[in-house]
Amino acid sequence: MRLADRPRLVCLLVALAAFALFAVHLGRPSGLVFDEVHYVPAARTMLELAHPANTEHPPLAKELIAIGIGLFGDGPIGWRAMPALAGAATVAAGFALLFLLFGSLRTAAFGALFVAINQTVFIQARVAMLDGFLGAFVTGGLAATVWAASAPPGARGLRTALAGVLLGAAVAVKWAAAPYVALACLGLVAVERRRPVVGLALAVPLGIVAIVVYVATFVPTFFYVVDAVRPGDLLMLQQRMYEAQTQILQPHPYQSDWWSWPLLLRPIWYYYEPDMGVQRGVLLIGNPAIMWGGLVAIAACLWARGRHALVGKLWVFSIAIWAAIPKSLGFYYYYHLSSIFAALACAAALSLLPTRLRWIEPAFALLAVGLFAYFYPIISGAALSDPQDFNHWMWLDSWR
Repeated sequence: MRLADRPRLVCLLVALAAFALFAVHLGRPSGLVFDEVHYVPAARTMLELAHPANTEHPPLAKELIAIGIGLFGDGPIGWRAMPALAGAATVAAGFALLFLLFGSLRTAAFGALFVAINQTVFIQARVAMLDGFLGAFVTGGLAATVWAASAPPGARGLRTALAGVLLGAAVAVKWAAAPYVALACLGLVAVERRRPVVGLALAVPLGIVAIVVYVATFVPTFFYVVDAVRPGDLLMLQQRMYEAQTQILQPHPYQSDWWSWPLLLRPIWYYYEPDMGVQRGVLLIGNPAIMWGGLVAIAACLWARGRHALVGKLWVFSIAIWAAIPKSLGFYYYYHLSSIFAALACAAALSLLPTRLRWIEPAFALLAVGLFAYFYPIISGAALSDPQDFNHWMWLDSWR
């Protein structure tokens, strides 16, 4: 049987290739990068069940980082092993989502490539932060929802439960995933719009499973040595989390508004310091071909309607969430989910090209790969020649 006839095997190979890409030199930089200063110590306390830490967010991401530390030691590999795995899962989920929507291995493969090299996924796969896990669970949950919606009636139950598990886990990483649970439920109802009772019979269990999974991630906190959480305190804990997430914060040099993220106006230096005898840098910056080209692709998908429009609408939905969330400060890494959908939109839009123009598809991929290689030294923590070497990549003054 040809490889083209085995999409599940191809999806697995895509995931393995992505993991290999993300895992190369995973230990550099050797010190804590950006918000790792918050989440790695929180993971250490989670591993020891010592006491509450980083209670602003739900616990799942810290629990996963703790698993990595437990397996590979309290060092850069241990901190980042699970994020790298989450990054590979994100790429695989992007492949699955496009294949389920369009039934095209070519479109799914290009989409997976664009997700892997959109740079935000690469960077978040190599730092112990929350957003890499968020991307994996949300993208996987959406793929599972489409899988459930396209299944025969008798096969929908387990697939819907899988979607609930993944989306519940996403919320247990970051509350920003909660709107996607609602979106998945509404999507299942919309698919059965002529039989709303059937749609509700799918949507309600999905929501219940998501809630159960979310609550279950707090079970380890019941066993803290100091200040253990009691089950009856969970609602009060959610209130404290809400207050922490909506507090007014002091201005930050890297803050940016949601409307600026698609334009790639204010990236973030996660790291720029001497490390292991050389200068290293990690700049959170999207791949310009995919970020800027993605805006054209999103417009094309919305214009095309149908299943292409679903991909464009995912991006619109993702950015609208941040326009509505009551956050006093915004940062470019909040664009992580949107950047995944922009990458998928690039592949979906390119599939619209007539046969005589399909050469544009590999040409665009070559451009994106070339830019990924160009930016690689400052997104991977590679050795730089001197402290001013970063200027080579600063296309805009706002990138400095």
